[in-house]
Amino acid sequence: MIRRFTPVLFAAAATTSFAFSVPSSAQNTETAIFAGGCFWCVEADFDHVDGVSETISGYIGGQSENPTYQNHSGHVEAVRITYDPSKVSYDELLEVFWHSIDPTDGGGQFCDRGPSYTTAIFATNSEQMQKAQATKAEASQDLGSIATEIREASTFWTAEGYHQDYYKKNPVKYKFYRNGCGRNDTVRRVWGDKAFMGIKEAVS
Repeated sequence: MIRRFTPVLFAAAATTSFAFSVPSSAQNTETAIFAGGCFWCVEADFDHVDGVSETISGYIGGQSENPTYQNHSGHVEAVRITYDPSKVSYDELLEVFWHSIDPTDGGGQFCDRGPSYTTAIFATNSEQMQKAQATKAEASQDLGSIATEIREASTFWTAEGYHQDYYKKNPVKYKFYRNGCGRNDTVRRVWGDKAFMGIKEAVS
């Protein structure tokens, strides 16, 4: 049975003004939203970053409401990251993001092809937007043309329960998928010694 979750709204009020609600229990945390191909892998990477307290897989960027894994046309797979800014900064999360994907690939990521698997940074406020744009410029100095988009965050729709923590629930299947998809080998080929910067445990 597929569970549908209530969406959390991250709506941009204007081009340079972002409005979204933060639960009262989370006033000491902040949010980042990244699309880096398969959300199972993005979750696994960011769960191994000091200061990250939660990762949630979901869909963002499309027009349809209540997207599902079987029907999320227009949306991309993404991960909403909750983090403690006293332990890790947004700049550091951006560094992890860039160095855990292939930002030169505009057709998807690794073996996953198509619009759902393209990369993007979804900024929740103007400061995040500026920092994301600055780091994209830095990445282009290293790699040349960068396909990763930087967009204002819209409604983030939480994915079905079986997608959450998939790498923990199904470790053998996950490892087979990740290795078979060539994610790690490609990131290391693209970034060399900079691959997986900021991730405290070896990626497998």
